[in-house]
Amino acid sequence: MDIDKRALISKLNDDLASELGAIIQYLTYAAKATGPYRPQLAQFFLAEVPDEQAHAQFLANKIVALGGEPTTEPRPVPAAGSNREMLERVLDAERQATAAYTQRAKEADAFGDKGLCVQLEDMVRDESGHAEETERILRDWVGA
Repeated sequence: MDIDKRALISKLNDDLASELGAIIQYLTYAAKATGPYRPQLAQFFLAEVPDEQAHAQFLANKIVALGGEPTTEPRPVPAAGSNREMLERVLDAERQATAAYTQRAKEADAFGDKGLCVQLEDMVRDESGHAEETERILRDWVGA
């Protein structure tokens, strides 16, 4: 798998758009959480923001280091009308991020940037951990 610098920058910008969208998603969902578990759900969503922000900052810095221009356009936040739907949308996003970073780590390795590869693998760990925690919350979930 050969990847040139421009293609890598473009894909990292896609990842950055996803992280920016994730920050907005978590902030919005924290505000929208309702019901008896609102405090716990709001805290759960807000606790994810620093990780996503750190990922976004890393990606923006790496894009600039590679000679690119970081995107400022977030990926759209999926609509969700209930606590369960918000958690399901978060789980979808975390699984997508895990798959994207797994692929990007392979591309970074093929490009010859071992540091980027290792950082992306760390981000896979973060995102898969977020997905597992969300799965555990959804397990045995009752109601909307």
